[in-house]
Amino acid sequence: MTVVALEQLPAMDVADRTARVRERFDDAGVDALLVTHLPNVRYLTGFTGSSAMLLVTGDALVFTSDGRYRTQAGEQLTAAGVDAHIEIGATVAGQREGLAAALPPAVRVGLEAHAVTWAQQRELARVLGGHELVPTDGIVERVRRVKEPAEVARIRAACAIADDALGSLLPRLADRPTERDFALDLEIEMRRRGASGNSFDPIVASGPNGAKPHARPSDRRVEPGELVVIDFGCIVDGYCSDMTRTVSVGDPGREARRVWDVVRESQWAGREAVRAGAGCAEVDRACRDVIAAAGWADSFVHGTGHGVGLEIHEDPRVAASARDTLERGSVVTVEPGVYLPGVGGVRIEDTVVVTSDGAEPLTEFPKDLIL
Repeated sequence: MTVVALEQLPAMDVADRTARVRERFDDAGVDALLVTHLPNVRYLTGFTGSSAMLLVTGDALVFTSDGRYRTQAGEQLTAAGVDAHIEIGATVAGQREGLAAALPPAVRVGLEAHAVTWAQQRELARVLGGHELVPTDGIVERVRRVKEPAEVARIRAACAIADDALGSLLPRLADRPTERDFALDLEIEMRRRGASGNSFDPIVASGPNGAKPHARPSDRRVEPGELVVIDFGCIVDGYCSDMTRTVSVGDPGREARRVWDVVRESQWAGREAVRAGAGCAEVDRACRDVIAAAGWADSFVHGTGHGVGLEIHEDPRVAASARDTLERGSVVTVEPGVYLPGVGGVRIEDTVVVTSDGAEPLTEFPKDLIL
């Protein structure tokens, strides 16, 4: 059994990340950035709590949270080597006032546009009345796109746990478990191996339920000779994994085998297209062309993939409309699928890290249709 202990993982260089964020201030037209999206706060400080804000100025960091995290904040920022002034406020309003007091006069303060509600913007405009507020788009996320080796190690560990958990459970499909029970067993087995939880609610979709790409596990029993889509992942030290396999207990029949073969070929074509410098739309097209040639273009109803890291869905997107270019060190999924209402579906997915000349798979579980 694969068991991952956090002390076995390489240390991360959290403290140096802020410098890479500051390098983007000029292009964004800001002098400081108020980070409110919690995954970004964690990325820059190592803090794992549920309430925090981080003010990044040209030469200082000010971190604020509430009294629940007074001790935790100090411990985690110190452990990460982050030199920040920590403000603990009883209320969110008080925390914002503390951040305002830390700002030099009349600076342009960037707000994370995707993470700030209209009500929050209005309150920040009141508190930061002497400063210009500037909406920003993805300053921290752009830095997060390229993973450090220690981040890849955590994603790899999460993938290894998922691989091992699935391998231990697949024989149970012959006992006709319900989709819900199998999904629960996956979570338990991943936690036993060191995961802190699911990276998203798992999908276990059997028979006709497989035609719904995001089906929720139900009380339907898995029957022999039908396709079963299993899409799941776990979290290790904050980092996610994501994998899909489609299997059948016994032969699902000629049509189902053909669908599976086409999706398998499509997924391989997409993986072969992944490399540093490749356009994300190019990878999507490599998958989509195979499925279109088989006559199922209209049955591939989602993008080919997405970035994976502290969030299960993050930049870059791998889709027909994407304008991003893959970079060495990015971690993305390749997950084409075909969904036939009333019949079932097939999706096959790997998480891979982009290299200079290809893609290294982090999910390594075999791709076999028939159990």
